Amino acid sequence: MTPQPNPPPSARESQVELSRRLFLKSVGVCVGLPLMESILPTPLRAATGVPAPATTASGAPLRMAFMYFPNGARQDYWWPAEGPTLELGRTMQPLMALRDKVQVVGGLALHEADPGNDGGGDHARANATFLTGARARKTDGSDIHVGISIDQLAAKHVGNATRLPSLELSCDSVRKAGGCDSGYSCAYVYNISWQSPTTPMTPEPNPRLVFERLFGSGSLGERQRNYEIRLRKQKSLLDFVLDDARGMNGQLSLRDRDKLDEYLTSVREIERRLEHAESFGPLPNPGVDTPTGTPTDYGQHMDLMYDLLALAFQTDSTRVATLLLAGDGSNRAFSEIGIDEGHHYCSHHRGNADLLEKVGRIDYYYMQHFARFLGKLDQMKDPDGTSVLNNSMIVYGCGNSDGNKHTHTNLPVVLAGGGGGSFTPGRSVRYEDVPMTNLYLTMARRMGVSGVPRIGDSTGVLASL
Repeated sequence: MTPQPNPPPSARESQVELSRRLFLKSVGVCVGLPLMESILPTPLRAATGVPAPATTASGAPLRMAFMYFPNGARQDYWWPAEGPTLELGRTMQPLMALRDKVQVVGGLALHEADPGNDGGGDHARANATFLTGARARKTDGSDIHVGISIDQLAAKHVGNATRLPSLELSCDSVRKAGGCDSGYSCAYVYNISWQSPTTPMTPEPNPRLVFERLFGSGSLGERQRNYEIRLRKQKSLLDFVLDDARGMNGQLSLRDRDKLDEYLTSVREIERRLEHAESFGPLPNPGVDTPTGTPTDYGQHMDLMYDLLALAFQTDSTRVATLLLAGDGSNRAFSEIGIDEGHHYCSHHRGNADLLEKVGRIDYYYMQHFARFLGKLDQMKDPDGTSVLNNSMIVYGCGNSDGNKHTHTNLPVVLAGGGGGSFTPGRSVRYEDVPMTNLYLTMARRMGVSGVPRIGDSTGVLASL
């Protein structure tokens, strides 16, 4: 990578472009130590000068996460029975042991996902609007536009307290271009996290790559050394890119200088992130092997991603995360539970009893894996003596309610966790057609996110959570 003496401008430009590509391939850092009583976050922040992120009253971290399942839910199996106690419906039965740790929230809506003048495309709109509360521009070209998602708004405020500002995961394909739903781009269908109205945060579906991003690469005894080598290479490459760019600056036109300034701003941001990662000190070496890749079994894939997310929260690697279980409109078959028809096909049941029953079984299957994840968080202890689940706000839901009719009102939503003691779980809460983003605004306030008067189409915070 040593530059040749005085090459012509075209060669030098090629070197800079090559350096940029090589560097961008080497992104990713690793996790900090698991939280312990002796290193509570508040004094740690005071020592490092990092602005205070959201914490609970006890000083433990407060996390938020969002899980998306596709194609709505069977309504009569989803909603709890009316009564003074939380009587879970058939779909919710896997949550029985955690009944006092969850709220079933009804009456939330995504009106920006309604057809309006845009016609078909409810699946794409459901995905795109779920965390943004904004209307997706109908296009299958590159001019996508929707809004900033709640997770990224939170990450901008609390992300500097952890190695990773946010974590984006998926158990589905990764597609960012082409048409996927009635004139809507695939970017809307396969992303729920949006850094800006035009830039989705591409989720990672490969458990091995997620693990290496969190904990480093190599065997149990090699990860710290490999991490240090990687940091040195990244820094060396950055220094080369910056030196090379300074050397060519005088040869550029005014327009090209503007382009170079924009590029160098991005490079300096990466440099800042590397310095930020180094400030967290040496890595722990978790006593688990690196996943070998993506399991062919969908249930195992979900469990692996849930487990990695649980580890990320337990080790305070991040406090903000999303997990797309499948893009809306997914037609995955579930042969593991005896369903050979596709999920999307079943969701358009038109009242057929057999297809309705299969939708219910698929909903139950998804809930089983979510309940397993919550159980893990409930067993993980924070330094304040409570569980990671108690100090979390976790939304599990879908941007479609009735998959047969493609409705976006009374969405199927579960809010898990105690919000650090600020929520009252163990009950069902019903609102009357209020924006889903009102829930997000409420969560943002709990996280200490200030200066954000609204999120998408929000109209205010929710009472009685």
